[in-house]
Amino acid sequence: MERRSVYATTSSPSCHAIQFHYFSCFRGVRPFPSPSFPRTIFAVAFFIAASAEEIAERGKDKLPLKTHLLHVEVYKTAITTEDMNWCCVPKPNKRENPYPRGIGGISSEKNIRLFSYSELRSATDNFNRSHKIGRGGFGTVYKGTTRNARDVAVKVLSAESRQGIREFLTEIDVITNVKHPNLVELIGCCVEGNNRILVYEYLENSSLDRALLGSNSEPANFTWSIRSAICIGIARGLAYLHEEIASPIVHRDIKASNILLDKNYNPKIGDFGLAKLFPDNITHISTRVAGTTGYLAPEYAWHGQLTKRADIYSFGVLVLEIVSGKSSSRSIMADDKILLEKAWELYEAGKLKELVDPEIGDYPEEEVLRYIKTALFCTQAAAARRPPMPQVETMLSKPIRINERELTAPGYIHDYNSTVSKATNSSNSRFKNSTSEASDMFSTVIPQTVSEMSPR
Repeated sequence: MERRSVYATTSSPSCHAIQFHYFSCFRGVRPFPSPSFPRTIFAVAFFIAASAEEIAERGKDKLPLKTHLLHVEVYKTAITTEDMNWCCVPKPNKRENPYPRGIGGISSEKNIRLFSYSELRSATDNFNRSHKIGRGGFGTVYKGTTRNARDVAVKVLSAESRQGIREFLTEIDVITNVKHPNLVELIGCCVEGNNRILVYEYLENSSLDRALLGSNSEPANFTWSIRSAICIGIARGLAYLHEEIASPIVHRDIKASNILLDKNYNPKIGDFGLAKLFPDNITHISTRVAGTTGYLAPEYAWHGQLTKRADIYSFGVLVLEIVSGKSSSRSIMADDKILLEKAWELYEAGKLKELVDPEIGDYPEEEVLRYIKTALFCTQAAAARRPPMPQVETMLSKPIRINERELTAPGYIHDYNSTVSKATNSSNSRFKNSTSEASDMFSTVIPQTVSEMSPR
């Protein structure tokens, strides 16, 4: 039998689509073609869901489909469709969603506002360069003001970037279903022609990398109380994504430029374009590596095995940046060591205070050192040794004593294998390698061994 698509047509103006099965080559819903299309069909199996009258009476979504199927056997016979009006599905209301569902399934079911391109062009003064507040790998961000006088951040994705389109669709799919004080709010989007635009809440103090780590930053504004609150806020946002929603989410790109700050320096995690849903019943996802150098967990960078603990590693690096005021993406010392490597060297030498940003001013020494040690636990070479985010939040926010006997060297990508070997030997070979396949039993023990409550 020749494989070809099959269309059914009808003279009924209310008919829009029909469900059919042509052997095993196709099954689905198709729009009717133009009236000039031959008014016959050839098929082997034809499935009819219900009559138009029954659908109108009961509602399309309430029909028990299986009890209304009609199987029509046809063998090499031309059938006219003039008598098929009763088996067609009525046209949907075109006003429900002006955008095609072929663009990633954006529909009225999404809790998201659909902006017109002209509305966003007006909000940004025709995307004026003076409104430009940032630029990333997938597009440019502008500050805009909507008709109701609300300030927004308008992210215009590159029309030529296929990866940008994937990021756009992923962000809408993920972030519209989650709400938390430490996650950036996605207000709406624009899908018009080749334009793909995301509209977020506007945050006055820009991103953490610009405000604290950038060349024009003012680190003196970041007292220890502000820095510690930023660390805890990010930890709470990640704990929510990992543990508090039905389908856990791995962000995959936790870094300073994706942490935005409001007028009170409250942090919000943004840019969910690389995020992955992570069902509870699997140990890891094997996926294409994506993220930012300097924040990538070794097991993910080398093997593409993704777990929640890849985010935890990135968070540990971020905490070191916040405490030190230095970026992880470049060498920071005369000996050409990266930030994480230098932090471990200072820890072994008992000189962790040298890592603290002098711009902080006065700070509670014991608390700051606890933050650094927590960051080192988050960046352990073996993923199973990293504490889960709810415990990380506790380690930061409570006056606990870190159990340093469990602390081993962090993982650096440039000497990954030797680091894993050392970590494995130091823990009596309790896990086979540095991936998420490490002992689940050990993972459940770690929360009790990493930290101890300090008596008051």
